[in-house]
Amino acid sequence: MKVIICGAGQVGWQIARHLSGELNDVTVVDSNPDLVRRATETLDVQGIAGFASYPDVLDRAGARDADMVIAATHSDEVNMVTCQVAHSVFSVQRKIARLRSRSYLNAIYSDLYRRDHLPIDVVISPEREVAEAAMRRLAVPAAFDTELFMDDRAQLLGVMVDEDCPIVNTPLRQLTDLFSTLRSIVVGVRREGTLFAPEPGDQLFVGDQCYVFSHVEDVDRTMEVFGKVQKKQERVVIVGGGNVGLAVARSLEEREGRVRSKIIERDRRSAERAAEALERTIVLHGDGLDASLLAEAGIARADAMLAVTDDDKTNLLAAVRSKSEGCPLAIALINDPTLVPMMEPLGIDAYINPRATTVSSILRHIRHGRVRQVYSIGDAEAEVIEAEVLSTSPMAGQRLRDIDFPEGVLVGAVRKGDEVMRPTGGLRIEEGDVVAIFAMADDVPEVERLMQVSIDFF
Repeated sequence: MKVIICGAGQVGWQIARHLSGELNDVTVVDSNPDLVRRATETLDVQGIAGFASYPDVLDRAGARDADMVIAATHSDEVNMVTCQVAHSVFSVQRKIARLRSRSYLNAIYSDLYRRDHLPIDVVISPEREVAEAAMRRLAVPAAFDTELFMDDRAQLLGVMVDEDCPIVNTPLRQLTDLFSTLRSIVVGVRREGTLFAPEPGDQLFVGDQCYVFSHVEDVDRTMEVFGKVQKKQERVVIVGGGNVGLAVARSLEEREGRVRSKIIERDRRSAERAAEALERTIVLHGDGLDASLLAEAGIARADAMLAVTDDDKTNLLAAVRSKSEGCPLAIALINDPTLVPMMEPLGIDAYINPRATTVSSILRHIRHGRVRQVYSIGDAEAEVIEAEVLSTSPMAGQRLRDIDFPEGVLVGAVRKGDEVMRPTGGLRIEEGDVVAIFAMADDVPEVERLMQVSIDFF
């Protein structure tokens, strides 16, 4: 497949990394020559320096025979015009655009939108994705990472192994025997900064970060097994009232059950805009790092705080200060993956990576064949891929124990009809089953081969 990626920032670079690693013909376009140079020097891609919305630039990038254009620059307008030019001038079949402005999104998702007027096949909204990620974090506050799969019937949980975890030093195969009715399985472990797919004989140690795949009905019990206590979130403080904070507050207002939320926003204009847009949320104007303002917001009585400003360091410091003031759960928005290792020493409970959520959303729409969902873990270190098994798949008709999976691959769950099942060696995979697989980045192409998901581009 020939793909043009417009925008060589973190999102564009990660998408290029995924697609080029799967032997697609990828060209990266960016107005910044340094970003283009970084992409071409670190990835197996071609690079064009120029404005992505210019027809001559797209022409040089190979738009005349491209299968897909992904517009992921920092400008909504450039992304929209790029898709329009790709459609009208070059007849590119598939066009994906990342859009931030709520005004554009409201128009696109309303009846005013017509594909022949604005030919964008898929719209990715980072703010919408981050708001949904924040709500998932709040739903499972003891997890540092979480994502829903299989039509919300299964869930990936990131769980820290603490000293009081009752299953420390227990081989994973024994957990299956101890909790035979628990529909959960550990699919990934990060130990001393290294992520890997564990073997049945591996033990969990204090400080490990585990990725557990669980049936949604067994999430609470799974967290109890890891010694985590779930608490309902009724009071939430949000530091940052920009697009992301506003989207999170709106989601909280729409949530079933009353949630008392407050926003702290430093910029007066943004604070006024948030106050006008929200109905039940209290908006405070000031610095989210100000201890007196946090006290006014009731941080000591809050069940959770989310720091979602556009500055990573502010989010980290606001989360640390909130924890010191007595807030039990602090979640920070982190764009820079190199800052993530600081989370544990600083005592921050969880983080949201907007770039990772955006990358996962885009991958979900560009994967081949019957892929239903893709979730990127860490700094593109691994993926959880949910896909339907086709009749041509080497997996079809085989028991799980007989399938030759790479070492870095584990099956998290299998869905047969409406039933989500824990994977066991004797479980037979049939055509039409939906399988969720954890795969290290290097093993993703082999997973696609096993599931025969490269048959159909779109």
